[in-house]
Amino acid sequence: MEQQLSLHLKTFNKRVQVMNQTNARELTLSALEARNLHAELFELLAHIADLTEIKKEVEAESVITAVGDGGSF
Repeated sequence: MEQQLSLHLKTFNKRVQVMNQTNARELTLSALEARNLHAELFELLAHIADLTEIKKEVEAESVITAVGDGGSF
């Protein structure tokens, strides 16, 4: 999964891993790092929202209606 992450998310992930390994209690980001991470997270959230909307549209279009009127019985 890490291969699919963007540069800023990979950097953040590595820093959190180091923080966990050293039992640190704080992780400080520069303003630029925070802005980049914020932008990428919201880009991902927007993409997820778009995919969810597309899925709902596809599901709505694929509704199958069956009529059981008995035919010639």
